[in-house]
Amino acid sequence: MVRDGFYYGLGALVAALLLGLINSWLALPPLLLGAFFLWFFRDPERAIPDGPGVIVSPADGKVTAVSRLAEDGRKQRISIFLNVFDVHVNRSPISGTITGLFYQKGKFGNAMSAGSSDANEQNVVTVQGDGQTVIFKQIAGLLARRIVFNPRTGDRLERGQRVGLIKFGSRVDVLLDENVDIQVKVGDRVAGGSSILGELRAGQSRAEGAR
Repeated sequence: MVRDGFYYGLGALVAALLLGLINSWLALPPLLLGAFFLWFFRDPERAIPDGPGVIVSPADGKVTAVSRLAEDGRKQRISIFLNVFDVHVNRSPISGTITGLFYQKGKFGNAMSAGSSDANEQNVVTVQGDGQTVIFKQIAGLLARRIVFNPRTGDRLERGQRVGLIKFGSRVDVLLDENVDIQVKVGDRVAGGSSILGELRAGQSRAEGAR
């Protein structure tokens, strides 16, 4: 479990104890809320796929879009929507080094909308390794009010490594090179760290694919 779950759960428990001194029935709502927080911040272990060029999902959720960027036809984008029932721990999609890290303040609009990818508050992470560059965005939504990302620029990440979370409903976009074969489609459910989003085409590196 993510430690935030203990903080939120403990706060709800204290509220339940205080309200219980007034009326035992008043303690029920904060007790239920505390149980929800403990469940929401769960952090299950995942089996991380092995193999060169494999890109795993950085988040649990539903694939809502698979497309090419209009401004850069060489980049492919996979959008994943997380509802409040999904695990919200984020993981690195590939093994590599963080070469870019940018936090953008913005709106808290519906994460399902196409414009949220650019307009909403977000954290943009660039990871380079295994012959490719992968960019993923932690995007805030209507309920999400805090994005957590622990590593720093220059840090080495392993595929499937825990890197942070987005609290409550949110979205994650993954930008892949054109020489990656996408393995998911709209409507698929994916699990962070274990579901394969795509694979770098055999025998190609990022530089080769750009030719």
